[in-house]
Amino acid sequence: MDNLDRIKRLLIYKNLLCQMQNLGFVKVFSDNIADALDISSSLVRKDFAFFGIVGSQKGGYDIVTILGKINEILGKNQVQKVIVIGVGRLGSAFLRYGKGFTDEGIKIVAGFDVDPSIIDPNADPPVLLISNLSEFIKTNSIHIAIVAVPEASARHTIDLLKSEGILGILNFTSLKIKSTEETIINHVNIEHELARLIYAVNNRRQVS
Repeated sequence: MDNLDRIKRLLIYKNLLCQMQNLGFVKVFSDNIADALDISSSLVRKDFAFFGIVGSQKGGYDIVTILGKINEILGKNQVQKVIVIGVGRLGSAFLRYGKGFTDEGIKIVAGFDVDPSIIDPNADPPVLLISNLSEFIKTNSIHIAIVAVPEASARHTIDLLKSEGILGILNFTSLKIKSTEETIINHVNIEHELARLIYAVNNRRQVS
């Protein structure tokens, strides 16, 4: 969990450093980052040291160097090809707006569904029948998939992806399936996240 928390913080550091770079900053100190994010400077230094990001006590950290290292750590220096399983409302949204991920080194290359009426091999990216999944994964060396199918189909879909050698799955169904040594499964439940957010907002309003 510690490493996953560090990765989450790396993404936050990256967003902040990009903003600072756009404002003309060249160097940054751990204190600057800590103050902006309301965390301790020692945590920033520990995170950077863990990932081999080095600076100097007097000169601080070079922003371009840090961003390059973070991109390398996150695999942004090479394109990560991703497929979407389930082209309903959520899945089709990923296909429509997936080009916005290209700056982050992520390319959504295809969608898959069981419904013949929505199949379009000529679309960009193409929407293919699930029966073409195995061949597509092998031909295009796919390692990551987004699952946006109905809950009733979730377990079968994830088992299928695991059997095809998929290493990472972002699961948008409400079914919780544990990661294995071979496949990492991250769960995103939009309903739960909204409920948590609404609770936090209401709680803050009551306090104020």
